[in-house]
Amino acid sequence: MKIARTLSFIAGITAATLTTLPTPAAAEDVTKISFMEVIHSLFYSPLYVAIGNGYFEEEGIAFDLIAGQGSDKVTAALLSNSVDIALAGPETTLYVETGKSPEKIRIIAGLTATDGSFLIGHDPATGDFDWATLKGKKILGWREGSSPAMFLRAALEKAGLNPDEDVEIITNVAIPARMGAFMSGVADYGTFFEPDVTTLEANGLYAQTNVGQAVGDIDYTVFIARQAYIAEHPEVVGGFVKAIAKAEAWIAEAPEADVAQVLQPYFPGVGLDELSQSVLRHRAAGVWKTTPAVAPEAIDALQDMLMYNGLLAVETKVAFENVVDPSFFAQSAQ
Repeated sequence: MKIARTLSFIAGITAATLTTLPTPAAAEDVTKISFMEVIHSLFYSPLYVAIGNGYFEEEGIAFDLIAGQGSDKVTAALLSNSVDIALAGPETTLYVETGKSPEKIRIIAGLTATDGSFLIGHDPATGDFDWATLKGKKILGWREGSSPAMFLRAALEKAGLNPDEDVEIITNVAIPARMGAFMSGVADYGTFFEPDVTTLEANGLYAQTNVGQAVGDIDYTVFIARQAYIAEHPEVVGGFVKAIAKAEAWIAEAPEADVAQVLQPYFPGVGLDELSQSVLRHRAAGVWKTTPAVAPEAIDALQDMLMYNGLLAVETKVAFENVVDPSFFAQSAQ
């Protein structure tokens, strides 16, 4: 598979497909912000816990959930001032920092510690999954240059496979069409997030392993905002990060049945038992962060991955302070 090495996701992006999802009724004195998540997934459960448990309301913040269907579309909305705070892959911050956009963005908090996607196959796994067995197979992947695409390549490389020669990775299937395409047999394997994993298993397919466990900890999904917005609304950003910190701490310890109850309004098509299993699946994989802090080592590892994949020039490596605004991390712990 030949990977395109140029990125033009900022210019010429059409409007995102917007899907409004339920949030609790906001009190009259709260600040309403514009927010967008990259996709709607159980992988981002701490976000929905922060809403459902009222942590954002405690901080005087309210918003609707809108799914942008891709980090490129989310970032375009952020840069166009259509969105105040967004959930996206951290690589977008680097792309913007090294690009021509006069507006720059910063990571304000981390949500997930590594890739939360699961490799799905048509047959059940036997014992511990061996990534090397994917040689010669077709894999349904994600948009080139996106976090799930890079992490899949890294997992294959750690198993001694060349992602460009030893496997065929399909990257041109739109996010809403991925499940249908995989169930129709477009590939031997595919990587999916919850709740799609649960849906696919219910349709006779099988989760094999977690991608992030094969790669290791590199912040995978983060909250981002424009520098100008952070400077103009530090109290809103600080309150947002505090709410996320509360949710990350709670979901790490709460009984899975309690978590499922909080999550159900945001996933009405998924039963409580399935939601509980999803919580256990994510915990076992270690994909949720326990604090919103993002470490310099994680950003260095991300940039190394981008440079290895030809998506970031070595000479354009970005300093941590030009990627992350850590000023709210300590505040969120108070």
